Amino acid sequence: MAYQTPASDIVAIIDAPPTPVAALGPGRRFAVLVHYESHPPVDLLARPFLSLAGIRVDPAIAGRQRTRRLTGLSVLSTADGNIRPLDLPEGRSVSVPVWAPDGVRFAFTVDEADGVAVWVADAQAAMATQVPGLRVRDTLGGDPTSAGSTVRWARDGTSLLVLGAPGPPPRLPAEPIEPHLEESAGKHSQMATFQDLLRTDADADVFEQVATTIPLRVDPLTGAAAELGPPGLYYHVSDSPDGDHLLVYRLKRPFSFRVPFPYFARTVEVWSADGDLQRVIADLPVSDEVPRQGVTTGPRMISFEESMPASLVWAEALDGGDPRAEAEYRDQLLRLAAPFSAEPEVVGRVQHRCLGWYDMAAPGQLLMTEHDRDRRWLTTRLTDLAVPEPGRVIFDHSADEAYADPGSPMVTVHPDGTRTVLQDGRHIYLRGDGASPEGDRPFLDSLDLSDLNTRRLFTSPADAYEQVLGFLADDRESVLIWHESRNEPPNLGVASLAAGSAGERRMLTAWPDPHPQLTGMDKRILSYDRGDGVQLTGLLHLPPGYDPETDGPLPLVIWAYPLDYGDAATAGQVRGTTERFTRLTASEPVWFVLRGYAVLQNATMPVIGDPETMNDTYVEQITAAAAAHIGALVKMGIADPARVAVGGHSYGAFMTANLLAHTDLFSAGIARSGAYNRSLTPFGFQTERRNFWEATGVYDRVSPFRYADRITTPLLLVHGAQDANSGTFPIQSERLFQAIQGNGGIARLVVLPHESHGYIARESVLHVLAEQLTWVDRWLQPA
Repeated sequence: MAYQTPASDIVAIIDAPPTPVAALGPGRRFAVLVHYESHPPVDLLARPFLSLAGIRVDPAIAGRQRTRRLTGLSVLSTADGNIRPLDLPEGRSVSVPVWAPDGVRFAFTVDEADGVAVWVADAQAAMATQVPGLRVRDTLGGDPTSAGSTVRWARDGTSLLVLGAPGPPPRLPAEPIEPHLEESAGKHSQMATFQDLLRTDADADVFEQVATTIPLRVDPLTGAAAELGPPGLYYHVSDSPDGDHLLVYRLKRPFSFRVPFPYFARTVEVWSADGDLQRVIADLPVSDEVPRQGVTTGPRMISFEESMPASLVWAEALDGGDPRAEAEYRDQLLRLAAPFSAEPEVVGRVQHRCLGWYDMAAPGQLLMTEHDRDRRWLTTRLTDLAVPEPGRVIFDHSADEAYADPGSPMVTVHPDGTRTVLQDGRHIYLRGDGASPEGDRPFLDSLDLSDLNTRRLFTSPADAYEQVLGFLADDRESVLIWHESRNEPPNLGVASLAAGSAGERRMLTAWPDPHPQLTGMDKRILSYDRGDGVQLTGLLHLPPGYDPETDGPLPLVIWAYPLDYGDAATAGQVRGTTERFTRLTASEPVWFVLRGYAVLQNATMPVIGDPETMNDTYVEQITAAAAAHIGALVKMGIADPARVAVGGHSYGAFMTANLLAHTDLFSAGIARSGAYNRSLTPFGFQTERRNFWEATGVYDRVSPFRYADRITTPLLLVHGAQDANSGTFPIQSERLFQAIQGNGGIARLVVLPHESHGYIARESVLHVLAEQLTWVDRWLQPA
């Protein structure tokens, strides 16, 4: 069957150019605007790829599979809003830029037929040139749309550190015809059910070929390259703040058929600036026995201290990496300074699990966050590595907390290439979402570290949604913002801090409304009781001009994704706002408004309780929430209780199938890319802490496949044929469909060629929208 296409009004919205992404440079004089294609043709996804070690590799370029196209870059001057596009090769895909410390130059990659090239641009002149003769490989370098791990600037900005290709993409042998063999020998490997793993020794050989790189130091003008080390499986190379040393991460054999490449045997080493080995910091085996919700043993999060010339800091587990083990301290911090010949010094113990840190400008100081798994609690301390006692507590709050979330520290890149928390004396700056009972109002605060008093510098206006990207000058009197409102699409502007949120605004861009027909759409945040004291919320969208008194109740679509919480108070907090511009994206449910439906988006379905056992009442809790959502909208005169559909993606699809199996609240359902048989994810799902054999009854109870004979409400199942997400194998949708079919139920299965967990190709998203609208019309509209 050919792809379907919805009506022309929907096609026009899908094809409208998306708002560019802005990357603000150091010094804040320029920003790079990254232009991209929201939905490339399915031909891009259909290019052959290799599933290797948890990633997908395009053998033609020996790099990561491309599923999106970044189509161009422009330079924005923050002084006057002048935008100048870079002259780049037509039809090529670029990457997000990597800024040099000077805030004027930036590097990025350009995909070529024979590999991945590197370009360098001057923002002042808005001109870019290719680095002569250089090809890189991003197989192990992370997100293919970002050059950050494959290409980075040296601290002094005079050279590039890159993972260079050792030659053209290798000519790979044909896949051998041979048995697929695995053997278990006493290991307790209770990790996630990963996708795209190595399967054979031949796979391992191919992975080594396409992932091999050479670490290079490259002159960005001439392309002159110095090899820093032999060919190998490198995935990180960075230099110390003084530029005299390199931190190098690389894989080594043996590989694993059980886990993706970040868990392979690996070493972390310190080299001289010229590539001579100075110290092996960590020599780690295959990590395929990491405890559930635990961490690896041995050094982790190894990095240079940004405030020291050449000093490493890292964390190590003291509890075997097992969160269930009894331990007075779960982690310790270690430190090792140049020349890296001494024994590492233990500089502190962490009571709970160390999640990471921000480097402060003062030498040896970190802003470190730890997580208490039992309490679901986050504590951030100002840690001085020269003092053995625990640092001063700066933030201390529930991990579920929205209203009291203090925000995240702003960071800055200094002229010497170091990156630390932005600090003026004892003051640092925090950006946050500003969640409140009235909705999100993003903020910028100044926090005095001496007395922990905060001063609010900026709050988004009540009738708009504005986010701070950064200060425009050292005087801290103005900020670059994203501005949007119900009726205004996102644009960049400058806001004065002279009078808080009432300060003067000066817009830098004027991108148009991609779908003005939705301008009059009514949006409201609703809040009501679940029936047991738990507050529920949802973002209600109504057709333009709708009046329940004259127009009567509407058919309703509820779209949700369950989340778990430790207590009812945080579960009931409002998250989101009505003041953002409604930019319809392919995955959202708001499309139904165009056809006269009411849509309750982000309808909360909280699962609350002891983290060890909360899923014991999963079905009861989502059932109560669904009934409360419908009841509230019926009471308001907005929803017709006989015409309600429910839908969700991934864990939301799991919820949808469960609601159809255990309630008669709905007339139709849409479940996309879900998992429906939890025996196929036996070592946990979402935040479930028990395995299948420890809680067989729970896994059985929450598996809608087990109750497929009770799913009599029509269910539309959608899945990507190449779903790479852990646990949501395409067979999950196929088997649920067959179970419903075999029991006489009504279902429709849509499998999208070449798509993964989320759907990207233009043909795919248009087809899904056509399927969804047709399905809901079929079962909710009068005959």
